[in-house]
Amino acid sequence: MRSRYIILLFFSATLFMGCTGEDGEVLIQQNFTSNLPSPFSTISFPEDNGYSEERWELGKKLFYDNVLSIDSTLSCASCHKSELSFSDNVAFSKGVKDRDGVRNAPSLANIGYHPYFTREGGVPTLEQQVLVPLQEHNEFDFNIVLAGERIAQDSMYVAMSQKAYNRMPDYYVITRALANFERSLISDNSYFDQYHFDAQTDALSNSQKRGMALFYSEKTNCSKCHSGPNFTDYSFENNGLYKTIDEGRRRLTE
Repeated sequence: MRSRYIILLFFSATLFMGCTGEDGEVLIQQNFTSNLPSPFSTISFPEDNGYSEERWELGKKLFYDNVLSIDSTLSCASCHKSELSFSDNVAFSKGVKDRDGVRNAPSLANIGYHPYFTREGGVPTLEQQVLVPLQEHNEFDFNIVLAGERIAQDSMYVAMSQKAYNRMPDYYVITRALANFERSLISDNSYFDQYHFDAQTDALSNSQKRGMALFYSEKTNCSKCHSGPNFTDYSFENNGLYKTIDEGRRRLTE
C-alpha cells in the first residue's frame, strides 16, 4: 500500500474531522460511498452493514475505546495510530500486559478495498477480521461475547447501538460498527497523487521523479507486484519469510 496520508471522510454537514500528515491536506467528503477522490472506486458494503452516520459514530467510539481489551488498557488506536496512517512504528506491536506481538500493526488506509485480511489471508471479511485482535492472546486477549456484555453496561453504548443497529450491544454490533468505521479510512493527496493523478508536475522533486522512474522500470520491476491505486496486487509471494520466525502463509495452509 502506498505511503499516503489518511483522510477521514465525513458525512454530516455539522460534524467534521480529519487526520493528515506533513504532505497531505485534510479532505472532507459528504458521502465517501459515492464521491471518492480519483482513482478510487466506490467501496462495497455488506447488505447487513450498509453505511450510516450512526454506525460510523459507534465504530469510531469503539475504535478509540480501551473497553475491548481484557484489562481495558488497549484500544484499536493504540497500535493503529492516526498520525502514522493508522499503522504502528515498531517491529512487533505490544498487546495487553506488555506482551510481545508476533507482527506489527499494518496500516488501515484503504482497508475497505482489500480482498482478504490478516497477513496469511485467512479472513474473508472486515467484520470477521475484528475478531482476530480482540481474541488473540498477544493482543486484546478477550472474548467477543464478554466484550458485548461489558459495553452493554454503558448507557451511551446501549443508546448508540439501538440507534445504529436496532439491538443491544453485542458481538454483532461490535464487529459491524468497527468495520463500518474502518471502511471510511481513505487515503489521498500525497505528493505522488498530486503528480500522477492531478498533473501537478512540481509536486515531486527531481530525486523523487528519478526514484519513480526506477520503480516503474524493467530494471527493478517493482511495479509488477506493487501495482494499482494501493501499490499491491494482493498476491502471496515468497519474499524470504522462511529466513525469519514468521511462518507467513504456512500459518493458514500448513
